[in-house]
Amino acid sequence: MTTLLVLYRAPEGGAEALATLETHYRDEHLPLVAQTPGLRSTRIWRVGGALGGETDLALAAAMDFDDRAALDDGLRSDPMRAAGRILREIAPGLATFLVLEDATDLLEGKVAG
Repeated sequence: MTTLLVLYRAPEGGAEALATLETHYRDEHLPLVAQTPGLRSTRIWRVGGALGGETDLALAAAMDFDDRAALDDGLRSDPMRAAGRILREIAPGLATFLVLEDATDLLEGKVAG
C-alpha cells in the first residue's frame, strides 16, 4: 500500500482561522478528494500535541492507494487537480506532502501487532 500523508500547519489567526480552514477543507476540498480514482480510504486527524515539545501542526490526513502507480494516477486525475487548486486557496503554504510506502519487512519478528 502507498499512502499520501499530508500534514497541515495551523493558519495565522488562531482558533477562528482554523475553524474557517476546517470548514472549507470539509465542504470544498474533501468532496473532490473522495472522487479520486484509485483512492481506497481517507483518514483525518486533528493534532492534539507533540511529545516532548510544541508543534504548529493542526491537522493530518492520510489517503491510501494500492501502490505508487495508483497514487500517481490519482494525483493526475481531474478531481485531485481541482482539490489541489482549492487547497492552495484555503491553506496556502500550510501543507507538507509525504509519500509513504509499507515497510512491513522491517517489523518481521520485532514488534507485536
